[in-house]
Amino acid sequence: MHSFSVTSSQRTEFIDITRQIEDIVHGSGIEEGLCHIFVPHTTAGITVNENADPSVRKDIMETLEKLVPWHGKYSHAEGNAAAHIKASLAGCSQTIPVARGTLNMGIWQGIYFCEFDGPRDRQVLVQVINTQSSPLHHDESRPGEPKNYNQLEEEERDTA
Repeated sequence: MHSFSVTSSQRTEFIDITRQIEDIVHGSGIEEGLCHIFVPHTTAGITVNENADPSVRKDIMETLEKLVPWHGKYSHAEGNAAAHIKASLAGCSQTIPVARGTLNMGIWQGIYFCEFDGPRDRQVLVQVINTQSSPLHHDESRPGEPKNYNQLEEEERDTA
């Protein structure tokens, strides 16, 4: 199990943690498997979404605020009920396939730590799980072998 810290600077913030997760996956030496990301906090979450246009994150945060306003009529006495609700909507974990030693995500996807009750210091837990059935070396020349999703997108762009 790996972990790293994330420090938020605003009440609501989506922090790109893709690079940290990729570094953990590469360092694991696992070629085929799953990367499980977990946030052990009740007012924060994890999401996978577009990382090319920052306005997507802004739109998501603004929409969540409209759906779950900070100053709504809530029973929770601590005053951060909206953060708990938003964290429940985002979810506390994501599982991403690992193929050829890298995260098997779409070219536009990124992994975001979702802060809903900041600023705070938080933790992210990461477990990379090997799913290869045998210790044989990975032979990239085998016909019919599944390809990494990013490679498929690259091939499609090259042929377009």
